[in-house]
Amino acid sequence: MLTRREVLLSAGVGAALALDARLAFAQSAGGVITKAVPATGEKLPIIGLGSSATFSQVAGRADIDAIANVIAAMLEQGGTVFDTAPSYGASEEVAAKAVNERKLRDKVFWATKLNVAGFGGGSADPKQARAQVETSFKRLGRDKIDLIQVHNVGDPATQLPILAEYKKAGRLRYLGVTSTFKPQYAKLEQLMRGEKLDFIGIDYAVDNIDAEKTILPLAQERGIAVLGYMPFGRTRLWDRVKGHSVPEWAKEFGAATWAQFFLKFAASHPAVTVVTPATSSADHMLDNMTAIRGRLPDQAERRRMVQFIDSLPA
Repeated sequence: MLTRREVLLSAGVGAALALDARLAFAQSAGGVITKAVPATGEKLPIIGLGSSATFSQVAGRADIDAIANVIAAMLEQGGTVFDTAPSYGASEEVAAKAVNERKLRDKVFWATKLNVAGFGGGSADPKQARAQVETSFKRLGRDKIDLIQVHNVGDPATQLPILAEYKKAGRLRYLGVTSTFKPQYAKLEQLMRGEKLDFIGIDYAVDNIDAEKTILPLAQERGIAVLGYMPFGRTRLWDRVKGHSVPEWAKEFGAATWAQFFLKFAASHPAVTVVTPATSSADHMLDNMTAIRGRLPDQAERRRMVQFIDSLPA
């Protein structure tokens, strides 16, 4: 399994990705790109931060300073959306401590999740579900949370009404449902058609475009915002581009690094509102955030991006 640093060095571009160079690019590339939440028109920056994978590992070591530095890097470069879940180990708890200690809490669009049904299905205990939500509130220390989604379509018949209660009471701004498992797509689509959802979360990457078939068009049709998950395919895309440089033509839409290439692709789909790649590195976070400026690829450029990645050995 490759690290991002190993991929960059193998392509011979490590020096070009020095921190100050990336920051200079970000600062010269214009304003932050935002997209509107269909339900309200609220504008959100198109790149945020996820908290699974390596973020969760660092949180598990209770390294509050490291977590705070990653979140601060996102905020400093114009991002706001932080996506977490009680099931991501210590991510939610440690991130909440980090933003509270650094007095960043009110600058973050806080998106967490609810699922006491488990990933294998089954019924959720309403008492446990409410207790999980209350724990999220207690950790963050806010009277209102921006977004809570039912994680991986876990017993939505029980858990969505609970979130609706919180929203009606004014404690929750948005609710939704997530899935990063293709066998669950049909169930997610059913919920999108039958329930009043503000958001969904779905896996989407330049080499993983299955959501384009029905999920993303349906989100547009139903006026549902989309959080794009796993835009790097966890580490899959880093493995695939090892030894390859970003094509020159990608610089036309401001993609000079692979992170920018992958993130600008995911964010450029009209249905995708915010892309939330996970990282535990402030340096990588800054690289990610450079994708928030400039412009996004058009349809012809998106097709070219897919074709280019498809041409590389899997």
